[in-house]
Amino acid sequence: MSKKILITGGAGFIGSHVVRLFVNNYPNYQIFNLDALTYAGNLENLTDVESSANYTFLKGDITDEDYIKSIFETHQFDNVIHLAAESHVDRSITDPLAFAKTNILGTMILLNAFKNLWQDNWQDKLFYHVSTDEVYGTLGETGLFTESTSYDPNSPYSASKASSDHFVRAYGETYGLPYVISNCSNNYGANQFPEKLIPLFINNIINNKSLPVYGDGKYTRDWLYVLDHAIAIDLVFHKGKNEETYNIGGFNEWQNIDLIKLLCVQMDKKLGRKEGESEKLITYVKDRPGHDLRYAIDASKINKELGWRPSVTFEQGLSKTIDWYLSNIEWMERIVSGAYEDYYQNQYTK
Repeated sequence: MSKKILITGGAGFIGSHVVRLFVNNYPNYQIFNLDALTYAGNLENLTDVESSANYTFLKGDITDEDYIKSIFETHQFDNVIHLAAESHVDRSITDPLAFAKTNILGTMILLNAFKNLWQDNWQDKLFYHVSTDEVYGTLGETGLFTESTSYDPNSPYSASKASSDHFVRAYGETYGLPYVISNCSNNYGANQFPEKLIPLFINNIINNKSLPVYGDGKYTRDWLYVLDHAIAIDLVFHKGKNEETYNIGGFNEWQNIDLIKLLCVQMDKKLGRKEGESEKLITYVKDRPGHDLRYAIDASKINKELGWRPSVTFEQGLSKTIDWYLSNIEWMERIVSGAYEDYYQNQYTK
């Protein structure tokens, strides 16, 4: 095998798509998927590649320093693609220490293991850290986040990711550790845990449950189809420049309420319901603390340098996403546990 690549969080939403792409496209790479299989990690996401000769699953937590040290020594990973993270803003408000532990300490433990394994022998080595646009804070009605935008995180989640970004850069500066960082906008697509907006609302519409909209629903986000993100990660990994940051966005801004209404229209058509039926489920709920008004990414750098751009429009990607969930209702039913129901009831109160 020409490369041994550790992909952390590979049983999660974005991670599973990255693992699948690398396993299928690079049979000469040995892909190791490290995941703790917490609530958002699900090996059902990878049943199609689990028997592949170049795929190995490792169950473990990135905050377990002894375990991480042992797998680095055993498998001698040449490269790391680090996606494992606590990622839901609402959960970070409820339990910020869990986010600090996983996103900051866990990243440092990985960096340390990588540094100690290779010392100064950095030829053909890379630590690729996958981050978020939320580290930049919030925008007004105009402007875009660029790679040089100052960090200004507003939630425990975004603060923990900003800190992890800084530690990756610090290891590069202090120890010469080769790295790249990408900051992406909101992802959507198949296999996403139904606490995030699109799968949550698809599930609720199917079951005729209310669609809880924070505040006035005018918060604006840039949306990125997960398969396009996986392709971008592939390009950054293979062609990105050392110590560079790449913003990955969908060129696709939507206010939450407009997105939800589009989702309702598509769901009514696909479910054979009367037009406007799903929109009646919209319910406005108390806003969450520190809610950023608008995120929007300038993805011109990755477009110009690496030739990447989204392959689908949002309407096309949303339709594909809905089709997947409607064809995998049993997956959704299995993943929505009693514990998640309790969390949901506590979180979305009027």
